[in-house]
Amino acid sequence: MVGEELELLITVVVGADDERQARTACAGLLRRVGGRVVQAGDCSDEEPGCWSVTVSLVSGERATQNVAGALARAVRTFVRSLGDRFPLPRVACEPPTAWTVLEDQALLGELVPGAERLLVEAWAGGDPQHRAARPEATAAEVPAGPAADPAGRAAEDPTEDPADDPAGDRVEPPSGAGSAPPTGTRLLLRVDVATDRSAGAEWQARAVASRVARSGKITRVAPEGDLLSVHVDLGSSADPPAAALLGAVSSLGRSGWTPVAWSGRSAVTRWSAAPVPRGGIAALELTATPASAFVWTVPG
Repeated sequence: MVGEELELLITVVVGADDERQARTACAGLLRRVGGRVVQAGDCSDEEPGCWSVTVSLVSGERATQNVAGALARAVRTFVRSLGDRFPLPRVACEPPTAWTVLEDQALLGELVPGAERLLVEAWAGGDPQHRAARPEATAAEVPAGPAADPAGRAAEDPTEDPADDPAGDRVEPPSGAGSAPPTGTRLLLRVDVATDRSAGAEWQARAVASRVARSGKITRVAPEGDLLSVHVDLGSSADPPAAALLGAVSSLGRSGWTPVAWSGRSAVTRWSAAPVPRGGIAALELTATPASAFVWTVPG
């Protein structure tokens, strides 16, 4: 990864009647920054009359040993390229991605007529929705035994909430629910985020999940006390539950996980930040269940 060019994904939410109008509105931005449109979608179910257009381009930054710093620089450098009137934003970072959201509609309107907001993402290794699958991670040691209280790790720096969507409570079953279960083990991830905005929680959960699986699917976002819990279906693993957890924990790369606990045939391990941060990821929970015993239910 070191020396690799970082990828930028720029997503514009713009008032438009259809995809053609949304793409036309973004034409000036494309001429300014280059790149190509990789996705356009109707988001009027969440924001009436709005479409999102996503542009992919290569950043001038390259990954370094300090990948978080390189990702943040890539985001800020792009914002600078939009013009001197754009203030340098706070950047949220959870490698392999960093992001920020610009919401000054007066400034954005000069670039994209009708723009509501603009999300800037930098990715190391490419957006997991488009890059090839990574090799399996090497298993790390996770102590086996009865459940224990999480050994907290110092919280990382608070991050900005990257969008203004209110907290949601939507539920969506994972792909394949109701069909014949796959062989192996089903992995589920819960990410508790200190924010009151569901979009901000989802972006951070997506970044965490991308370390384990490139096609994780968010199945629910719901309040959990002062936090928002994002539930992610990470898909299937060929390993038995305990080994599947080892691989997932190794990929996530955090210390302080609890010993593996068993709930029926499911293996569970947890991590939590101490103290709970004012912003950012507060806790993680991984669950591995044999496919033969897995029955999807609405996450509680």
